[in-house]
Amino acid sequence: MSESCHGLRLDPTVREDARRRLLSVRGHVEGILRMLENEQVYCVEVLKQIKAVDGALNKIGALILRSHLRSHVVTAHERGDEDRVVDELMEILKYR
Repeated sequence: MSESCHGLRLDPTVREDARRRLLSVRGHVEGILRMLENEQVYCVEVLKQIKAVDGALNKIGALILRSHLRSHVVTAHERGDEDRVVDELMEILKYR
């Protein structure tokens, strides 16, 4: 977790959208778990569902990243913490 004390500043609509998407992802993952218990399920079908979850998580990540850019990055200069924010972004970009 970041050492920042700036908090998760999400517009309420973004927060609800991310929450709703994560609930959907949870349902997909539970479905994949059920698929793995069924030997009749074709491997490609499982892979398709995993790809769908991956895509959904990427969309959620993009929502949160956009919010971070608006709430924290564009104001870094005013706070005087540009170097810390750049380091955080470089760390984030390793995983995207």
